[in-house]
Amino acid sequence: MKNLKRLMAMTMVLLGMLVGTGPVAAQSDVMGGIQAAIKSGSSRDLARYFNSKVDVNIGGDNGNYSQSQAEMVVRDFFSKNTPMGFSFDHQGGSEDGQRYAIGKYNHKGGRYNVVVKVKKYGDSYKIDTIEFK
Repeated sequence: MKNLKRLMAMTMVLLGMLVGTGPVAAQSDVMGGIQAAIKSGSSRDLARYFNSKVDVNIGGDNGNYSQSQAEMVVRDFFSKNTPMGFSFDHQGGSEDGQRYAIGKYNHKGGRYNVVVKVKKYGDSYKIDTIEFK
């Protein structure tokens, strides 16, 4: 009986911790998924995180694209600049729910600085802007 009470108390503490960190964990998972998709050069995996409209900036060439158009633009970029390494160096956010991450994308011909901006829509974070400069 004593062990059962202790187990129930521990379960309640863990459940409270999980519920309390939900949005932070969700944002962290999104940034981890985005990082993995860019690192592997998978436009398909990256597109899962795109909002319905996405601002894409590649080397100064800007455009506002639908989710499927943005995937094609990024796919073309990845095919011309196959990733040799990628990681986010810095992440942050604002009080209105917008988050960002800055990283370095290495490829055979050099390096791009990458900025990804995500915003919460409903229960999930979606990419609004992605820049390869």
